[in-house]
This record gives sequence, structure tokens and C-alpha cells, in this order.
Amino acid sequence: MRISLVSEHASPLAAIGGVDAGGQNVHVAALASGLAARGHEVTVHTRRDDAALPEEVVTQDGYRVRHVDAGPAENLPKDDLLRHMPAFASVLRREWAAQRPDVVHAHFWMSGLASVAAAGDVPVLQTFHALGSVKRRHQGAADTSPPQRVDLERSLCRNVSHVVATCSDEVFELRRLGLPRERVSIVPCGVDTSVFTPKGPVTARTERPRLLVLGRLVERKGQDDAVRALAAVPEAELVVVGGPPADELHRDPEVLRLRAVAAAAGVADRVCFTGAVARADVPAWVRSADVVLAVPWYEPFGITPLEAMACGRPVVATAVGGLIDSVVDGTTGDLVPPRDPGRLGEALAALLADDARRAAYGAAGVRRVRSRYRWARVVADTEAVYRQVLDTPAGSENTDKRPVEVVR
Repeated sequence: MRISLVSEHASPLAAIGGVDAGGQNVHVAALASGLAARGHEVTVHTRRDDAALPEEVVTQDGYRVRHVDAGPAENLPKDDLLRHMPAFASVLRREWAAQRPDVVHAHFWMSGLASVAAAGDVPVLQTFHALGSVKRRHQGAADTSPPQRVDLERSLCRNVSHVVATCSDEVFELRRLGLPRERVSIVPCGVDTSVFTPKGPVTARTERPRLLVLGRLVERKGQDDAVRALAAVPEAELVVVGGPPADELHRDPEVLRLRAVAAAAGVADRVCFTGAVARADVPAWVRSADVVLAVPWYEPFGITPLEAMACGRPVVATAVGGLIDSVVDGTTGDLVPPRDPGRLGEALAALLADDARRAAYGAAGVRRVRSRYRWARVVADTEAVYRQVLDTPAGSENTDKRPVEVVR
């Protein structure tokens, strides 16, 4: 198959050694690599955010990355990119007219808008990675998304050929947006089980039991709840991995806020901030932990629990979004309510006191990740969805297509 992946703000190249690469970057890179390894011709279209970038990069994994000129060639907040999607769509339209793909797979809602506007009769599949309806519900007035985002996502549910959701909770949200059940499949995100393994380098640690939380330092990720919960486990330390470079920690607003929370909770001497770490060093940090925490208020999917389970580490996570699917409560970890540091502290204290249960959770996590979440399976399942869409007679799945505007 000739496959075009569209990822307007998240380049797969940023996942290669990029300390700030997010889950979408990693997902698109692994999917492109895996599809190319299965013999497909894969091109990823992403927005040029640096004037020095070449028009095209052929990666060592066998897929191409095309840098699309749409707006200024500089880093822009993704919430500011909507007005540049018509230009993005124009480039896609020209390229696809010259060389028609068999299938287009859009990643994130703005990629979907550009893809639908440019694809003509080429099937477009959509992975949202995050939904504006969920973000608005949890962030309220703090939501910086364009005000028309939810309406445009609803229009995509009408106009794409199929949606590839990453978890069962997302399917529920998509149904609320009007997506028929027969036009959605669940294919989760994956983890590299050759990199995240139980055996390997381990970052140096103290003699204290170590709790670890990993990810971007944004309020919705719940690091402050992890800090407050530390009061219930007085022997333990909390290591916060992620955020700005280490030499900028002293002036980062979120770090300063979390340090104030730690001081108020009386645990400041047991909270350590590493700052940003190279992606290659993440497995060693994960292996150094007795328990890995993933405690967001909400989460579209959540890669951290998979990385922890792949390394044989038990997980304590909030029962939200994709974490409900990936963490099997009482088998690979414990699920707790979001934004409840009291319950979180109780779960951590009980788990740290039970060596046998931690070992059992770790072993079960390795088995679960290797059977369900390794990238080889995720790629194969995604390819199967492509073939299902291509084998479906045109128009038989989606009879409610309406014109979708790139910008309103």
C-alpha cells in the first residue's frame, strides 16, 4: 500500500533523541517505521517549523518525511495552527494529485481537517490522540483550544472513512459526538519492548523506597497529587522526571508551584526534580523505581504505564481514559480516583509494604505489554483496519458525509 500519515504539529523526527517529544511524535514514528518494515510505501507529512529543514527526509527506517510549508517556518503553539491548515491542505492536494495514496491516516484533529479537504476520493482514517470535548470538560476556561474545535471534531466524525481510537473510553466520547459504532476500531498506542525491558542499566538511587512520576510538567498530569500523597509514605522519595532542562528548573513556574506544594505538605526534602532527560535514558530511570505513578486528571491514552510495565515495574494510576484499559487493577497495578491524594497515599503505602505484590504486578505487566502493546502488534492491527476500510465498498460505511470546512 501507498500510505500517507499526516501529523501537522508532531514530527516523527522529533521522537529520535528529542527530549521534548510527546506521545504523538513517538506514535507516528513507530507506526511509520513498522508499516515500512511490512513492505508499505510510507510518507509522513508534517508542518515545517524550522527554515533549515529540508523538503524531504528519507529515514533509516525506510519511510519519508515531507516538511509542508504552512505558516511561518518556526515553532508555533499547536493551538495557533488552525489558520494555517488551508495552506497545509493545498500542499497535500497537489502532492496527492501527482501521486495518489491508497489510504491517508490523519493524526490529531487539525491533520484530519487538512486531510479531508485534500483527499478527494482517497479514504481518510482519523486518530484524534486527544478530544476537545474532554479537554474542555476538565480545563474549562483554561482550555486554550480554538473555540470551534469540538464542532470541527464532530464534523470529522461525519466525514472521515473510519476512526482509529486508542482506548474504550475514547469510543464512548466519540459516540457522544455522533460517530456510528461501525466506523470506529480500537488500536492502542504501543511501546518498544526491545528498549523498555526489565533488565538493563539502572539510574543510581538512594536507599529510600523510590516513587517515580514521568512526563511533561503540566497541572493536569497530577504531579501535585503525587507530592501530597508522599506524606502517607514517610520513608519514600518521589522523583519527578521531565520538564525543562535541569539548569532551568529554578525558574520554571510549574516546578516552583510543585516545590511550594511539597513545602506545604512537609515533604520538600523527599522530592527530587531531574528536569528533562534524553529519551534513551528513560528506561534506566524507570527501572530505578519501586513504583511508577501515572496520576493525571484525565488522559487520552498514557504511555508511561506501558513503559513501566515493560520494565517490570508496578504501576499506581488514576482510573481515567486509556489508563483504565492498560493498567489491570489488582493485576499489573492499582487504580485510584483522580485528584485524590489521600487515596493515592493509601495505595502507595500498602504497595510499598508488600514486596510480593509488587513483584507479581511487575511480572504480570511484562506479560501484558508483550502480548498486547508491543509495536509489532499495534502496527499489524492498524494495517488490518486499513485493509478493512479499503475492502469496504465506497460509501457503504459512511452515508452521512457533509462538507467540512478547514476553518470557520
